[in-house]
Amino acid sequence: MEIRKGIAVSPGVSIARALVIDSREQRIPRRSILPSQRANEVGRVSEAFLGAIQELTTLQSGTNIDQDNIRDIFAVHLRFLQDASFRRRITDFIEKELTTAEYAVSTILREIASHFAGIDDPYISERAADIFDIEKRLLQKLVGKARDMMDPLGEEVIVIANDLTPTQTAGFSKTQVRGFATEKGGRTSHTAIIARTLGIPAVVALGDITGSVSADSRIIIDGNRGVIVIDPSEDTIQEYREYAQNLRRLGLKLDSLRDKPAATRDGVAVTLLGNVEFPDEAKMVKEKGGQGIGLYRTEFLYLYSGTEPTEEDHYQAYAETVRSFEGKPVVIRTMDLGADKVPHGHKLHEANPVLGLRSIRYCLQNLPLFKTQLRGLLRASVLGDIRIMFPLIGNLQELRQAKMILRDVMEDLDEYAIPYNPLVPVGIMIETPSAALTASMLAGDCDFFSIGTNDLIQYTLAVDRANEHVSTMFTAADPAVLGLIRSVIHDAHKAKIGLSVCGEVASEPEFIMLLLGMGVRTLSLAPPMIPEVKQIIRSVTIEECNFLARKVGAMDSQRQIKNYIRDAAMKIMPEAF
Repeated sequence: MEIRKGIAVSPGVSIARALVIDSREQRIPRRSILPSQRANEVGRVSEAFLGAIQELTTLQSGTNIDQDNIRDIFAVHLRFLQDASFRRRITDFIEKELTTAEYAVSTILREIASHFAGIDDPYISERAADIFDIEKRLLQKLVGKARDMMDPLGEEVIVIANDLTPTQTAGFSKTQVRGFATEKGGRTSHTAIIARTLGIPAVVALGDITGSVSADSRIIIDGNRGVIVIDPSEDTIQEYREYAQNLRRLGLKLDSLRDKPAATRDGVAVTLLGNVEFPDEAKMVKEKGGQGIGLYRTEFLYLYSGTEPTEEDHYQAYAETVRSFEGKPVVIRTMDLGADKVPHGHKLHEANPVLGLRSIRYCLQNLPLFKTQLRGLLRASVLGDIRIMFPLIGNLQELRQAKMILRDVMEDLDEYAIPYNPLVPVGIMIETPSAALTASMLAGDCDFFSIGTNDLIQYTLAVDRANEHVSTMFTAADPAVLGLIRSVIHDAHKAKIGLSVCGEVASEPEFIMLLLGMGVRTLSLAPPMIPEVKQIIRSVTIEECNFLARKVGAMDSQRQIKNYIRDAAMKIMPEAF
């Protein structure tokens, strides 16, 4: 028996025989063409795009795919294939390099995928799998090689692979594929989203797993804890069968909470919002009982295309989301570019990019990009409750500069009689110690704070969470971090402005009681975690949370705090741990 730990991306427990499939990359050799063959190769590219678009359109409307989330993911692929600038990059490559269509497609898409994969933000880096999926689809049209789709199976299996594309995952039969485990992947990839939509347990980022599993292996996949067990003992199988029964009961209980209020036992209401990256993901927030969008990341508009997004691109993306929420809040964060998120055509070479030209600093030094986004945002503000949020504000001067540019854009719209909401709420993310320590001053110039715990922890503790050597030191359960959060909450309440927590801490069940006890009443979290967090909120009283927060305030070590808040959460909802 061997136990392997990865990242849990889709909940559930299954036991079945392993099916190891070859999902490795298709290599395309470079072949040169004569100048007279350019037009023919460009024509082949056009035919391949047309065929891929028709295929995706059929998949979208197919009776075998009836989940909106999956249709939406294929819509993202379609938008990419319909982007004229993307196709032009491929044809320009053929014209200049004199290569075959298939080599140009493979080279350009792998260049884009590599750009995404190298970005530290998991929400963006995990989109590389979508680019590989599109590459496979185009290459199949060009070279006629069959895609890696499985033949009908005669038994239940757990798929083991290096990686899986969204299309492969959407093609799985839930009655036959009882789960999957991959060597690569992450929580927010479209493959993971499809797995959750289909209800297929999944664990990813397991490292070299395909070489450890044989065709005769029996597998337990635990999509809640991020564990797979290879060739388990009978006692282990029985334990997991009982555990799976308990999880099914919990799932039914959480599903029943969708339309119930997120309020404590003593009647204190808590607002639960969702964090999203794409307009298509907003539907999941509603399905899980979310009350709006607390963090709408907008970087995808810059990183998914070879050209800069136009004002209309911004407007359409925001309009689609705000219309779907019918008057509920949609907090849109202006572009958080720089560091490792640099649009095509913009080159930054910095020794320490995380401390360099990023987020609001990048915006203030790239005013045409910033103003284009603000125009699209303001135009969409008349459609619903849109709120604008500036990221990584470090001091009052930066906030006032950003607001001055916003007013300039408003004046431009006035000049052309373009409607917008002149009272659109403007807030900031508290992500730096300097912002946290001067929150009382910043509060006078904005309508709300949103505490971004991911960067606040990183900058406060001087810990790079992506660095495996120090990542264990990255935690919100540090007295320094909690002291800053407590101070920001106090200053926001004193100034009578809105306050939310939108970092990953808001999605972690063990921190919910602590945040409530510290005075937080709005949480913005990963959509799949909304029901679980709601259950915790509905199971406690504010007095219990206040008591826990006072006890934590007297503690002086990370370990002591983590153990205490985890034990408290386990007593309330043991099934979640």
